[in-house]
Amino acid sequence: MTRRDIFRRVAIAVLIGLVVGAGINEVTFAFLRADERSPRRIELVIPPGTAGQVARGEQPPDLPEEMTFVVGDTLVVHNQDSVDHQLGPLWVPAGASASLTLNLQANFVYECSFQPTRLFGLDVRLPLTLWTRLQGIVMSGVPLGILLALYAVVGWPQKKKTP
Repeated sequence: MTRRDIFRRVAIAVLIGLVVGAGINEVTFAFLRADERSPRRIELVIPPGTAGQVARGEQPPDLPEEMTFVVGDTLVVHNQDSVDHQLGPLWVPAGASASLTLNLQANFVYECSFQPTRLFGLDVRLPLTLWTRLQGIVMSGVPLGILLALYAVVGWPQKKKTP
């Protein structure tokens, strides 16, 4: 087998690995479509009667127990209840609003007065960008291509030259 044949097999194997890596990553990223957006303002409304429901140990039906954000999002909490509420560093008086800008990728669990568990989860993720997608393709496709290339050079039957 000549160097040219080896190079051709390796190049084809790496190309196949990148194509397969791209396919696998796109399927994975399809589940993350919520993160494929620019930062925005997200509003959370505490409805009237929430404090009474929480005191009875009930989950207010209009309030999630956790939320997912993108770095740079701003959470605005509107308190329509007759009781003051707290969400982590935010103190939201009755009939007022407060906001929190989320500039750090992390999973937060804040003390919260409008949940029966007294906890509220905030999952802040990096936005999904073209660069993120390309990194995923390269990080999965190149190793797969190298493994295919090793098989192509070592395990793939070679043509015997006839004299």
